[in-house]
Amino acid sequence: MRLARYAAPWLLPIEGPPVAEGAVLVDARGRIAAAGPAALVPTPPDASVERLDDAVLLPGLINTHTHLELTGLEAGVEAADFAGWIGDLIVRKARRPAAEVRAAARRGIQEGWATGVTTVADTGDSGAVIAALAALGGSGIAYHEVFGPHPAQVEDAFRGWVARLEDLGRFAGGRVTLGGSPHAPYSVSGPLYARVARHAEEERLPLAVHLAESREESALLAGRGGAFAERWKQRDIPLPVGPGFTPVEWLDRHAVLGPRTLCIHVVQASDSDLDTLARRGAAVAHCPRSNRRHGHGPAPLAAMRQRGIRVGVGTDSVASVSPLDLFAEARAAGDIAGLSAGEMLALVTLDAARALGLADEVGSLVPGKWADLIALDLPPEIDAAQLPDTVLTRPRTACRLTLLGGREVYRRGVAF
Repeated sequence: MRLARYAAPWLLPIEGPPVAEGAVLVDARGRIAAAGPAALVPTPPDASVERLDDAVLLPGLINTHTHLELTGLEAGVEAADFAGWIGDLIVRKARRPAAEVRAAARRGIQEGWATGVTTVADTGDSGAVIAALAALGGSGIAYHEVFGPHPAQVEDAFRGWVARLEDLGRFAGGRVTLGGSPHAPYSVSGPLYARVARHAEEERLPLAVHLAESREESALLAGRGGAFAERWKQRDIPLPVGPGFTPVEWLDRHAVLGPRTLCIHVVQASDSDLDTLARRGAAVAHCPRSNRRHGHGPAPLAAMRQRGIRVGVGTDSVASVSPLDLFAEARAAGDIAGLSAGEMLALVTLDAARALGLADEVGSLVPGKWADLIALDLPPEIDAAQLPDTVLTRPRTACRLTLLGGREVYRRGVAF
């Protein structure tokens, strides 16, 4: 890779204020050699040079929660409750041929690049996303799911999951990480949670779990019945034993929560639950538009941030919200928590990187980090004080250029 210098009327480094007439120098390793005012960024004689007029340069976006193997499954039946919607989605997934799933994962990654998304935290059970990330030279964490709500399934489910992790490990390396995902409290038994958590701790695997998402999930663990409890009864699955727990308490009881745990959604959470997450050092993937679409309510985002919980924003899947749009998610999160435009942008860049444990590598335009860089079109008249607000309202089609580790993975009008 040769040296490359990109300049534009505006630079948003995230760690620092906007820079008028900014530039970024990318070194031969694909990392940032310099970033800041163009007058201070060198132009080596052997570097390629490009100025992007009417544009802003900023770090590649980070999607803290996706299901890219579901790309193309936008249309679905409107179920009466969340449990019914999940049941419908399971049926629709099962009908897809393996080749279609692999193509969907690949398309999902590339569609992300076309909208400025350079790193993803993806959960799925097919292995298609980690294979696609490896083949395309992408960046992200692929959390492989394990299911098993019946305690009698523990050993079979665990052994099958570990065997699959060993197989998928061949795709990990470079900027692609393999993780695990005990799916959710309504699809994983307490003993299986504990077994998976022990293995993850031994192997230092990152974990992701859907947690405290719906009222039905909370009702199941609190012993109040609900749609998930009814489905368990229909399948002769014993209900959770105990005096009643919140979902966060249930996972903490089984030692799932820790600094390498990404808790997805966390809508139905009390102050005590948030204190537990903060104490354990767990992170949260907040998906405001998906939460709203399914009627879960707003997550306590402001309270999470007040406690110092690491929070990034994700889109969830196209089966919940389509099209995927991280800026729309950031704006929705900002409305919930009363955030500034700069804080909203951080939720899909540096804060997202922190939530995933990647802040030393991505999330801001700082020398030494990967040169994950995007250029977005700007309208003709720009108020410098309102630049972050302007960026947040840019459409998905505003992305002109996407670099991943200094490599062009998207340029408008160019086929890759």
